[in-house]
Amino acid sequence: MEETALKLDALVFTGDLKQFPQTARFLEDLGYDALWTLETQHNPFFPLLLSAEHTQKIKVGTSIAVAFPRSPMVLAHIAWDLQEFCNGRLILGLGTQVRGHIERRFSVPWNSPGPRLREMILALRAIWDCWQNGTPLKFQGKFYSFTLMTPFFNPGPIRHPKIPIYVGGLNPYMCRLVGELCDGMHIHPLHTVKFIREAIVPKIREEASKAGRDSRQISLSTAAFVATGKDRAAVEKAKEKIRSQIAFYSSTKNYHPVLELHGWGETARALQKRSIAGDWDGMPREISDEMLEEFALIGSYAEIADKIHNKYDGVIDRLSFYDCLPMPGEEKEWKPIIKAING
Repeated sequence: MEETALKLDALVFTGDLKQFPQTARFLEDLGYDALWTLETQHNPFFPLLLSAEHTQKIKVGTSIAVAFPRSPMVLAHIAWDLQEFCNGRLILGLGTQVRGHIERRFSVPWNSPGPRLREMILALRAIWDCWQNGTPLKFQGKFYSFTLMTPFFNPGPIRHPKIPIYVGGLNPYMCRLVGELCDGMHIHPLHTVKFIREAIVPKIREEASKAGRDSRQISLSTAAFVATGKDRAAVEKAKEKIRSQIAFYSSTKNYHPVLELHGWGETARALQKRSIAGDWDGMPREISDEMLEEFALIGSYAEIADKIHNKYDGVIDRLSFYDCLPMPGEEKEWKPIIKAING
């Protein structure tokens, strides 16, 4: 929704941290505009520190870091230090996760996730204002209270105090939260252009208007499922992988509104039943070719840049490929794709 051209980013599933400096340099040299990490098997912030140390231009951010296991004060320190270290290239992406993971994987309470995340963002900005401008720390909310900041614990001002905050999500509350307070939104990979235009953008614009904000300054970022390769055979092989990915996410009730908008509610419920039964092999068969075209980018290396422009220009501002990154030795195939998007 920014008045800027679409940018192509790199979504990186973190592996061996010892290899990450090389990965970050490789991605910057290819021309990606930003590097995103996820909170899955590893901490999402450590790779950003290494990336910032070994690159010069590429933006670094989380897509997403799970918010609630961390105090806003802990997050504030992490982001403040990273922002100073990377010379203002940080984008802090936060998400709620879902109840099962928050309670059973992180062992922290789950209550009012939307309002709690909203309050966390307000608390972060109050803490940063205190550090940057000397404003007394007097934040009192329903979920968080911060009233103590002595000089010994105050890191003081930095050169780039404006840290963009994105939140991840699809539901109406998160869209309204983005419109009211945030710099951007990480839209879940299980999306369609129709869903973005009809279910996400109007709510962001409506809430931004209420808050006196210009919605054109709010960035929309997403990862896309991509089936690509050097020839048709490679593309067809990749299609079956993403068919499984789409089936997996579509079985989750939280994402059913996307399918419902297209009239695929019965498919969503069938997928949920198969997942409960553990029928993982049968789930991809529920995803039709029509669904695949809506949820994914499909085309050879020679075609995919045009496919990106045709689908996402004027819809989002930042695009990355879900679980699809070039490997060393593939620069010849990927550089033209990236250049066609990022220039």
